[in-house]
Amino acid sequence: MTMNPSLRNTLFLLPLLALLLAAASPAGAADAPWLRSSKGLVLGLSDGRELYAKEADTPTPIASLTKLMTAMVILDAGLKLEEPVVVTSADRDRIRGSSSRLLPGTSVSRRVLLLLALMASENRAANALARTYPGGTPAFVAAMNRKAQGLGLNQTKFADPAGLDSGNVSTARELANLVRTAMDYPLIRQYTTTWEHEVAVGRGKSRQVIRFRNTNRLLRNESWDIALSKTGYISDSGRCLVMQARIAGEPVILVLLDSWGKLSPMGDANRVRKWMEKHHRDT
Repeated sequence: MTMNPSLRNTLFLLPLLALLLAAASPAGAADAPWLRSSKGLVLGLSDGRELYAKEADTPTPIASLTKLMTAMVILDAGLKLEEPVVVTSADRDRIRGSSSRLLPGTSVSRRVLLLLALMASENRAANALARTYPGGTPAFVAAMNRKAQGLGLNQTKFADPAGLDSGNVSTARELANLVRTAMDYPLIRQYTTTWEHEVAVGRGKSRQVIRFRNTNRLLRNESWDIALSKTGYISDSGRCLVMQARIAGEPVILVLLDSWGKLSPMGDANRVRKWMEKHHRDT
């Protein structure tokens, strides 16, 4: 009997499709969650076991995830965190034209700038930190790239301290290593998981107290146990989220990149958690 050509082609493609689905699935899990993030990785923190991977080695812009490296370079330099720094017009976003509530003329400590950069993803705070680094912003960006190379992050490159430049790129796998390194800094863990902080901005009669909040809404959800968190977004990167959290009793590093929809990374994180909890029950 002669087989219909369309049926023959379909049968030929089925094994290939199965291989492609397996490559995008977590190790040994056929029921991997469907995520809106186009790239991602979930690693066991204690043993480095890969639980989920999706285009984990594809370089992509990382937006404000950059600020984790910005914080590490500042802390490595041993600069005085209580030293006052004045935010100036030079710290404005001249790449994307994004707004900021950290008004020029505001004088705060380097510690507060670090907190705002990590918690509220304040671009002017990151730019002010880099501008007041010994040698200025060019020396700061060079230090960021040296640290990346020292960590073996060969596909990770930095072009600015805030993540506004699409030349700031990495992969999900290398970002997991970056998160693992950032976990060694108590202030980064503390500041990335602080929910809100009030800061007096402006100067003179225009000075006012403003409440800044964390960009990761999951921190307000008591069902989540999050030890480190950072979000990011520019049009070139899509929505991004990295976290170190405990899910189903297991500490994991979660990297979600290039998602569409403002809350999609949070939704993806919840989908990963539900999948891990189900997988944990099943095993």
